[in-house]
Amino acid sequence: MKKLFNQWIQNLVSGTHNHFACYLPKSTGLMSKIILKLFFVNIDIPRAQTKSIRDIEKQGIIILVNKYKSYFEYLFYHLRYQDEGILHPAIGFDYRFFLWQPVFRFFRIIISIADHFFKHFSFQNPYKSGFIQERLLSGETALLSLVEKKGFYRRFVKSKTDPLHYLIEIQKNTDKPIIFLPHLMFFSRTPRSTRLTFVDMLFGTQENPGRIRRLIALFKNPKKIFIETSDPVVLNDFLNRPDITKLNSKDQAVALRRYLLTQINEHRQVLTGPILKSRLEIQEEMLTNRQVQEIITDYARDDDLSIHQAHKKAVDFLDEIAADYNPKIIQMYDITLRWMFKHIFEGMVIDYEGLDRIKRVSKKQGPLILVPCHKSHLDYLIISWVFLNNKIPCPLIAAGKNLSFWPLGPIFRGGGAFFLRRTFKGERLYPKIFAAYIKKVLDEGFHLEFFIEGGRSRTGKMLTPKIGLLSLLIDAFAKNDWDDMTFVPIYIGYDRVLEEKAYINEIEGGKKAPENLKNVIKARKFLKKKYGKIYLNFHEPFSLKEYLNQKEKPSSIPAVSDSKTLYAEFGKKLIGAINQVSLITPHAVIASAILNCGQKRFDYNQLTAHVDTYMTYILSQDVRLADTLILDRNNTFKQVLEAFVQSKIIERSTSEFSKSAIANPLFKITESKRPGLDYYKNNGIISFIPAAFTALAILKTDAFQFSSVDIHVSYKFLQEFFENEFIFDPDQPVQYLVRKNLKAFIDDAIIMPHQSLPDTYNLTSAGYRKLNLYAAFLVPYFESYWIVLNFYMKYTQKSIFDTKDYIKKIQSLGNRMYKRKEVERKEALSKMNYKNAVTFFTSHGLTEAEKDKDQIEFYTEVIQKYRHFLPE
Repeated sequence: MKKLFNQWIQNLVSGTHNHFACYLPKSTGLMSKIILKLFFVNIDIPRAQTKSIRDIEKQGIIILVNKYKSYFEYLFYHLRYQDEGILHPAIGFDYRFFLWQPVFRFFRIIISIADHFFKHFSFQNPYKSGFIQERLLSGETALLSLVEKKGFYRRFVKSKTDPLHYLIEIQKNTDKPIIFLPHLMFFSRTPRSTRLTFVDMLFGTQENPGRIRRLIALFKNPKKIFIETSDPVVLNDFLNRPDITKLNSKDQAVALRRYLLTQINEHRQVLTGPILKSRLEIQEEMLTNRQVQEIITDYARDDDLSIHQAHKKAVDFLDEIAADYNPKIIQMYDITLRWMFKHIFEGMVIDYEGLDRIKRVSKKQGPLILVPCHKSHLDYLIISWVFLNNKIPCPLIAAGKNLSFWPLGPIFRGGGAFFLRRTFKGERLYPKIFAAYIKKVLDEGFHLEFFIEGGRSRTGKMLTPKIGLLSLLIDAFAKNDWDDMTFVPIYIGYDRVLEEKAYINEIEGGKKAPENLKNVIKARKFLKKKYGKIYLNFHEPFSLKEYLNQKEKPSSIPAVSDSKTLYAEFGKKLIGAINQVSLITPHAVIASAILNCGQKRFDYNQLTAHVDTYMTYILSQDVRLADTLILDRNNTFKQVLEAFVQSKIIERSTSEFSKSAIANPLFKITESKRPGLDYYKNNGIISFIPAAFTALAILKTDAFQFSSVDIHVSYKFLQEFFENEFIFDPDQPVQYLVRKNLKAFIDDAIIMPHQSLPDTYNLTSAGYRKLNLYAAFLVPYFESYWIVLNFYMKYTQKSIFDTKDYIKKIQSLGNRMYKRKEVERKEALSKMNYKNAVTFFTSHGLTEAEKDKDQIEFYTEVIQKYRHFLPE
């Protein structure tokens, strides 16, 4: 026994000068497992983070970097990363681990310290001894903390070794690359505030919590704690930068520390959002800004007001506009939407690849602008909810002033809504204050969300872009030194919208219900129904800087006329991008097949044949489909058909009960419900319009043989004629679109290429019927425009369009023409179609019938000619 003890002592003191408390060997003991299970096992490490670590762990010497020195974080990375099977830090720069060492090693460290002290009257240094360098070159990983209480004092006053300087010297003497991998541990995603609470002062901030606050977070809700890694920093790449190469090693270390801190801080802001200031702070900083002061002074002088009166007006405008962002309101949104998804909707289908692209692009310098389509009031909440639950800061949202009513107005403001008027006409100060507010919140680092269509679409399809707010954003970019401004077009779709009944009423000419508390209370009846799924798709982000460079306007927006053209073109590009990522729902396909069949009665087999034609086309175009169309298409179509029967949009015939009638039931369209079906059809119509234009252009040739050149002219005319109805990317040429659709028609045996004549095609016998199915999408639009053209013939004076009730007069005329069978489709009696037709005819020089007879005759001939080739 005595011999064994002597041998243990001999082993303990042998090699005593190479044992340091900054090194913690791989832990396998019982204590490590207890700590891992008790504290660390529930902390979330996203799969993307573990993958990024595995991708670089063999590429060089890996140094994990965090902001604040924390033994808790070191032990987490050491123990949990071991458990995950990924590289873990064994070395802690300027850390001392005594109690966590294995017993045998603990005594070795103590003896090593004592032995070195009594021999040299100094404590052994792991830097000077070469211990850390030896371990790193052998493949060990380390953790380096950038900020600690006495770090600056130790490095600059006592001239102790700076770990970053030490690593720079190692890198200059080895070919093995040193790679820094910044790490962030989040105990909360609440944005930092300019105000410290009493809890913050006692227990530390959310960013750097004290021991008690950290323990409470661990035991209260450990799943809210998560890890993020930032982009790796290769030391050689950093040192080879022109501005770094000329510095000495110590200054290079200072620059590297600053660079790593900036990267960590910016990454944290990407996830939590900008520093949270109160509404009053934002207003005070804005109104004391020199440029805003000049605006107010000029306004006071020009309007002969005192500076006090002008200031009061500016403050009133800001009170009307400004958001009052409150994370607690966002949490309330979270609870509300979770309840809605459980009881009203059947879930949400999210484009997570697109969401990851937004995460990546949000790390870039410059404002991020989200541009969703607008189908429902629920749109205001959807993106914020998705961002909240995917660790992206919630945006500020541009909302109409009509939504600022009590009590929802303050709630919307707390959720990030800021309010704008529908028009800036008659006000000189308001638009300038509004523009200054936009600049301020973007400078603060907020993402911004606005609806390019202005208001909600009542028709189911995208509206023409409203360029007011868009122009302010482009102007702000041109006047500021932001690196870029990134726009993300977003599609939000619904199987059914909550407001569908109100929309149909408005389409048919009914009044829009005002937004107020009374109507909110009435809306609770909608909560008893089921509305299917919600769909969210993201287009590739657009760089405004790249777009302006392509347009050769990189630095400024020159002339007013050119500016309007630029805004309009970019607005159409955004709408076109949303249309590209729009999604086809089963409701849209069935509604299209019913309305376009050309008969009031149809059987199930007829309907499925039409559906098959449409599905063949959209599958050939790589159109995005609702998941139910992918998983169980036939059963889904039957369910939608049954839902239409239950809602009395269509009727199932009960007059026959034979086996054939049960297998192939007969249906009848409820004529008064056609506008409801049209709304569903319009949700997916944009995907079929290129085929409709091509099909009608082929039919117009009135021949079974044609060339693609014959199609181009008609396609371009239809595209321009319905420019206010269907918006596509303006950069896509007609030739490309025609060629793409002709290929789809060949694949479906609608047409066949001529065997000997180039670029010539023959129409097949079955193809004629299918072309009519596609062309039928355009029937109600031609009828709407025909009604409006008749209105121009009836009212010969331009002044009629200056009155507010001209739309009512068009509706009255349309109803009479429908009763006289001059138009066939009830869905053609659409107020929105009428407005778009008036906009088109007016913009193309048709104002007064007496003066513009030639124009009227031209459009009369054109519309009638196209209607001749349309199916009845």
